[in-house]
Amino acid sequence: MAIYGSLVSSHTASSSSFVRSMVPTTTNSYRGQFHVRASASDGKKKAAIRKEKGGWKLAFSGEKPATPLLDTISYPAHMKNLSTEDLEQLAAELRVDIVHSVSKTGGHLSSSLGVVELSVALHHVFNTPEDKILWDVGHQAYPHKILTGRRSRMHTIRQTSGLAGFPKRDESPHDAFGAGHSSTSISAGLGMAVGRDLLGKKNHVISVIGDGAMTAGQAYEAMNNAGFLDSNLIVVLNDNKQVSLPTATLDGPATPVGALSGALAKLQASTKFRKLREAAKAITKQAGRQAHEVASKVDEYARGMVGASGSSLFEELGLYYIGPVDGHNVEDLVAIFQKVKQIPAPGPVLIHIVTEKGKGYPPAEAAPDKMHGVVKFDPETGRQFKTKSPTLSYTQYFAESLIKEAEVDAKVVAIHAAMGGGTGLNYFQKKFPDRCFDVGIAEQHAVTFAAGLASEGLKPFCAIYSSFLQRGYDQVVHDVDLQKLPVRFALDRAGLVGADGPTHCGAFDITYMACLPNMVVMAPSDEAELMHMVATAAAIDDRPSCFRFPRGNGVGVALPSDNKGTPLEIGKGRILMEGDGVAILGYGSAVQNCVKAAISLRDHGVYATVADARFCKPLDVELIRRLASEHEYLVTVEEGSIGGFGSHVCHFMSLNGLLDGNVKFRSMVLPDRYIDHGAPQDQMEEAGLTSKHIVATVLSLLGRPKEVLQFMA
Repeated sequence: MAIYGSLVSSHTASSSSFVRSMVPTTTNSYRGQFHVRASASDGKKKAAIRKEKGGWKLAFSGEKPATPLLDTISYPAHMKNLSTEDLEQLAAELRVDIVHSVSKTGGHLSSSLGVVELSVALHHVFNTPEDKILWDVGHQAYPHKILTGRRSRMHTIRQTSGLAGFPKRDESPHDAFGAGHSSTSISAGLGMAVGRDLLGKKNHVISVIGDGAMTAGQAYEAMNNAGFLDSNLIVVLNDNKQVSLPTATLDGPATPVGALSGALAKLQASTKFRKLREAAKAITKQAGRQAHEVASKVDEYARGMVGASGSSLFEELGLYYIGPVDGHNVEDLVAIFQKVKQIPAPGPVLIHIVTEKGKGYPPAEAAPDKMHGVVKFDPETGRQFKTKSPTLSYTQYFAESLIKEAEVDAKVVAIHAAMGGGTGLNYFQKKFPDRCFDVGIAEQHAVTFAAGLASEGLKPFCAIYSSFLQRGYDQVVHDVDLQKLPVRFALDRAGLVGADGPTHCGAFDITYMACLPNMVVMAPSDEAELMHMVATAAAIDDRPSCFRFPRGNGVGVALPSDNKGTPLEIGKGRILMEGDGVAILGYGSAVQNCVKAAISLRDHGVYATVADARFCKPLDVELIRRLASEHEYLVTVEEGSIGGFGSHVCHFMSLNGLLDGNVKFRSMVLPDRYIDHGAPQDQMEEAGLTSKHIVATVLSLLGRPKEVLQFMA
């Protein structure tokens, strides 16, 4: 029994005759050229959509949906002659196709469903790859990928050697700019627009950015610069009322959408109003301040009641504001894009569209947070097929441990950058709502905000993904470490992260944190150690500290009593397995593979010592001296880039003459390249950091190449 979505309506019968007159004639000139009975069955494919009064009715089942119109669209060029009705049908088919596809692979669902009509309208009006469309963050790029020649490969998305989950320049010329992190699209788009102007080109640049990404400072920096440079740039603000991912939504007054807002939006996009505003700007450039004020009043009067409550901010930054627009009304979107496209020199324009995350798919509409990023699921019910694990995720162990610290210490507070669900701090917030702060997608602010809290004697834990903390690194150096403020950084998603790929890989944090003079840098080898390090960080009150932990679940070790850790001795590691001849010194999550490798080496007659470093800074120098003096071979292993733990060990050994004797030293790190998305095990194989690779490294040091070949075969 298929479930049916609500009517997806893009064509409103109640639009005024004035609005109709605003629609470019090209939109309707091909009406009826492609007409399909979408509800008709197509072989074994089940009808997925049908036209009803007021919109399209969508059906979702486990069967591959019939998509007769979408089947004719391989590239945007095939969309140019479609009528409004055809475009609406295409959007409906695209929506059911995305649900079916993602149900088989997992991926980012709700964001993509929310921009189906936008994607259709953009590719109908503009001409990629000559025109540049930049998708901020990139979660929402699935419709774009399908419409730009990659539909046949959507079954490989986020898989090893498959399509990337985000826009990627070397994947398609239609992907104008790579993404993964937020708030970059306006900056990059402005650079492209200025570059176009310098080269004498005439193409269009469109930056699509969400209201969540708009909370980051870089977006405002870019808009401010765009207003000053006055290059032709189109910014589409996709407002879906979700500024925190994936668990929190921003509630607010209802945004005016529908026929009236469509009419107002089209009025603002009309050429005569644009020309009047350009005249006002010309007066401004030729006269003084008083004339500028008059010109502003002329512009304000010209727009009158058309102006929206949120427009003044963008206008002050120098962008011409259009909106709010119903982002699910294909006809309105096409009309506005065509009007803006036809204006010779519009300067920077911001088109504010209002969309619903998960639009058209009832389970996603009901829970856009839970359907933001999904594993494989049943398209009929939306039920996800999550793998059951006997252990929790490292993120959950961190959150539980932090809650325990906060229960006994009222000074413990938590900060995250719009990632309450991803960092586990949503659990903390439920327990301590006044002590948890979501600062938006603003890592720079998050770090300095935490520094301010620390300066007042509080104990801030700043939970940020390893790759995202890169965005606030100057603040870590200047505002925290330089002043020795005791901010605690919990670096989630450290190391390789699987399907999200290189944009989210936490490869560099050991290197960029351990080089700071005052920072305590540690990494747990399992979930119990993580709890101890949370307690350790809480106890460090005279300098900053950080601890990294991986994506994925714990290994199943016994947990501390009541899930509350015990502070560790700073700068002290531990021996896990005693051996002779060979020592393997692991750091963080790599310790698990070190232990596995040592067990495998016993089959080769090699009994290795295995140590858990725990700390990269300060190093356990006594442990390193012992390992170097009592063994002929020392191998360090870490899931991080060059310049990290192994480099610090090597530097210490070289300064203290430990490399001048008989010990042979090797450091195993991530290769000096970005590793593409894929299954975690495939990534570890490519990185050369599996237990087998550790065994091979040891056997090579021992001069046993034949055994290496046999073992790795």
